[in-house]
Amino acid sequence: MTSSTSAPQASADLSDPPVVQVRNLVKRYGAHAAVRGVSFDISRGETFALLGPNGAGKSTTIEILEGYRDRSSGEVRVLGVDPQKGDLAWKAQLGIVLQSSAEAAHVTVREQVEQFAAYYTHPRDVDEVIAAVGLTEKAGTRIGKLSGGQRRRVDVALGVIGRPQLLFLDEPTTGFDPEARRHFWELIRSLKAEGTTILLTTHYLDEAAQLADRVAVIAAGQLVEIGPVGTIGGADARTPVVRWRDATGLREERTSEPAAFVTALALQSGTEPRDLEVIRPSLEDIYLGLVAAADAEAAEAAETTEPTGAAHV
Repeated sequence: MTSSTSAPQASADLSDPPVVQVRNLVKRYGAHAAVRGVSFDISRGETFALLGPNGAGKSTTIEILEGYRDRSSGEVRVLGVDPQKGDLAWKAQLGIVLQSSAEAAHVTVREQVEQFAAYYTHPRDVDEVIAAVGLTEKAGTRIGKLSGGQRRRVDVALGVIGRPQLLFLDEPTTGFDPEARRHFWELIRSLKAEGTTILLTTHYLDEAAQLADRVAVIAAGQLVEIGPVGTIGGADARTPVVRWRDATGLREERTSEPAAFVTALALQSGTEPRDLEVIRPSLEDIYLGLVAAADAEAAEAAETTEPTGAAHV
């Protein structure tokens, strides 16, 4: 693998068939629909972030794509194959980094990576992979003696040793300190620069903004927004809010021209408004708004379909 400082960033190749195709995906558990009509594509070489709160259907969707869980209905293709029918050759093209690792604590980093390399016909060079994840100095160290961030790097080494075309990263930096997260981001960028397609789930919105070409927000089992980070929620969601205090109390106004609005306020009152703030919505603000709206819509739909006379608890 090459360093992100020397390799150009690869971009998604829209001329190739999508690496992932999902159409009207549904997963039911009895009467409960955990995933309801989700559709999206992921292009070759793209880093795609799937965002959503716990219980939204995000993990279920990922497990279906990985072939670990069967769907109830809909169409899914991953590398051109239905995951429910994926054979060993198909699975060998996937790299999967789960939230929790299963490395053997008593073996060294090199021993663990060598063991996984033996599973593949054309694996990457073991020492090159260890160097790429920044563990050369720890190659002879037993995994049980590594820090949490270093163990996470081992997880990624195991995920990429087989030269996967598609890499799943499930909450990859949970528990990392800020410095470890940024080092990890550089590693992911180096994989992208090589053309690896990456499907990322994360609760860190800044991580999605840093790494993803596009993001999709899933809430209450439905896909509520999809697009480049800078476009989700639409232009209105990014309109700044001016907040200030006057004799009537705390006031706020949403305006696309906050400077002109503040100037007009100052001229009107003859002084700068008290407790003045100009708030530009962040990705987190937009995301939380989308999730709240989806949850409210789902709750309203549940109430309208509740049988007459049912008790409310």
